[in-house]
Amino acid sequence: MNGKSYKRIGDLSAGHLLGTGTPMCAGCGGLVVVKEIYDILGEKTIFINAAGCMTLLANYPFTPFKGSWLYTAMASAPAGAQGVRDALDILLLKGRLPPEEDLEAVVLSGDGSAYGMGLSATSGAMDRNLDFLYICYDNEGYGNTGQQASAATPLGARTATSRGPLGYHLRKKDLFAVWAAHRPAYVATVSPSDPLDLARKLETAKNLEGSRLILAFAPCPTGWGFDPKETIEIGKLAVQSGVWPLKEYRQGVLRHTLIPRKRLAVEEYLRRQVRFSHLFLPQRNEELLGKIQSDVDAYWEGIKD
Repeated sequence: MNGKSYKRIGDLSAGHLLGTGTPMCAGCGGLVVVKEIYDILGEKTIFINAAGCMTLLANYPFTPFKGSWLYTAMASAPAGAQGVRDALDILLLKGRLPPEEDLEAVVLSGDGSAYGMGLSATSGAMDRNLDFLYICYDNEGYGNTGQQASAATPLGARTATSRGPLGYHLRKKDLFAVWAAHRPAYVATVSPSDPLDLARKLETAKNLEGSRLILAFAPCPTGWGFDPKETIEIGKLAVQSGVWPLKEYRQGVLRHTLIPRKRLAVEEYLRRQVRFSHLFLPQRNEELLGKIQSDVDAYWEGIKD
């Protein structure tokens, strides 16, 4: 499980991983989040990686992490985390692993696994109150294989498998609510556009035991169609328009960590991405734009905290 650390994660760019020739997309919002998360978690971690975009970070036997890395099939990361955590606990119990050398089991997954293929295994892990941290970088599609629609794809977005004039015809699954329904130790949403909020939530999750989710907004220049230099700006627009609420759940209580008092119109966020361009040209789709805006308005209606 231990890879050879060829380069510290803090030195990696989103353009190219030094030393392996493995490409990562420029401006990857998911990579920005993973970098900050690793900076906080440190070396005493073992990442259990579900097949996806971040699989490109590890090119056997190399990994950018000084900790450990275990690669699994897309649906199997929580099951892998169970095996890792059980093995660590047995070693601790038998005195073969000093407590100071214990590792944090961290699942690293894209939305294809988190919202869909791996959700059954994740639910089972929460039912067993598995002590693990689940990181989902949500780029709203199967980004590693061409941006096909996933259960995280928003209404109206065009993907490789949603090419019609209306784009994707379903609404995005609420993974935050699915996790919260299991009453885990902690659930939080984060964005690369708000690193302080991300850091605080990760510190909270790090100091808890049980099942914990960090659900990270991951703007994807390649799949969404925007200039890589605009990744942080896209993240800000998602938060300011109310499309991506920043919130956390703990001990049965839901709290929003930022409420956009003067929300931008959702189309300010949509217009910046090619995947929504068909809603504006050759003519505006007022009906679909109205549905998207009303969904966001309905979410925020009555939220005061």
